[in-house]
Parts: sequence; structure tokens; C-alpha cells
Amino acid sequence: MATVTINIEGMTCDHCVGSVTKVLENLAGVSEVSVTLAQNTARISYDASKLDPSGMTKAIEDDGYTVKSITPS
Repeated sequence: MATVTINIEGMTCDHCVGSVTKVLENLAGVSEVSVTLAQNTARISYDASKLDPSGMTKAIEDDGYTVKSITPS
């Protein structure tokens, strides 16, 4: 398992957190998602053989948010 922390711009409420969480949880290979509004981050554990951070970025941005940075954890 690999883990990344993604800094997300545009989340303003609990609905945003729920939306980002749902989008990430629906990606093949994701095993755990923790989205924090106060820090504007999502921490994702995933199977690197099935998914990479670019796929997560696309899903988040397709949902209307902006990915500011990705940090391996």
C-alpha cells in the first residue's frame, strides 16, 4: 500500500468533504480516505499497482476542486 496527502483548494464545507471523500473512495485501488476541511487535505491509502496520484488528481478536479500539491506519506 502507498499513501499520499493531497492539498485541495476549493473545499468550503462538510458537503465538500463528503463529495471529495466519495469521489476518492469510488476509485479502484483506494483502500482508505480521510479528508480534513480545516487543513484542506485528503490522505489516501491505495494500491499503487491499480492507481497513481494523477488518477486521484483528475477525479478531484473533475469534481470541481483544485489540487495544489501531492505529498507521498
